[in-house]
Amino acid sequence: MAAIVRAISRALCGVALLVAALILPAGAQTPVDLQLVLAVDASGSVSHDRFELQKQGYAAAFRHPDVLQAILSGINQSIAVTMVQWTGPALQVVVVKWSLVNDVGSIRAFADAIDHAPRQLFGGGTSISGAIDTGVALINDSPYKAARRIIDISGDGANNRGRPAALARDEAVAAKVGINGLPIMTLEPDLDKYYEDNVIGGPGAFVIPVKDYDAFAAAILKKLITEIAGAPLSKVARK
Repeated sequence: MAAIVRAISRALCGVALLVAALILPAGAQTPVDLQLVLAVDASGSVSHDRFELQKQGYAAAFRHPDVLQAILSGINQSIAVTMVQWTGPALQVVVVKWSLVNDVGSIRAFADAIDHAPRQLFGGGTSISGAIDTGVALINDSPYKAARRIIDISGDGANNRGRPAALARDEAVAAKVGINGLPIMTLEPDLDKYYEDNVIGGPGAFVIPVKDYDAFAAAILKKLITEIAGAPLSKVARK
């Protein structure tokens, strides 16, 4: 009798596992309106003060009420976002892991995580291509799923390490990953043109040139609202 009970129990357990597999397939991803990788330049040309201005600009933008309003205007009323510091071809570090942002608490938590993320890279060249490749890999491995998948590149120099940025850009776009750019114009006055020609790509891709680090916070706020809302913007959006 005990053997029969054990056999029935095993059978029921197997049925339960089968039902669970049908309902929750392996690798199931949470739907969101946007998957967003924030790729922040930490190369040697970025001083400590300038790096802090970048970081503070991102944190302040996520605390702005218009960003949450843009998130809540989407079909899923949520986005997934992560932050990466980058320099050379093999020097990229995830400093804020993938986070679901869909309400006041989660957006504040993400802003706080940016605030508390220390700088982990200090040199190694400027490999925009490496940042793009890392962003694509992060999106493909994300526990979230979205029709819009975007990498944000902010930096103050052209690609000078690793493979050409345009090659990485083209492969990302072929994989249905868009790239937008925030070139900081303090060192290279034509950096916006370089980003336009070699970095950004995908439907609706755009560049927002930043004249200096003090203007970064306003630029990132504009960029986030545009990306999250999926609003049309000219290819080069000058302030």
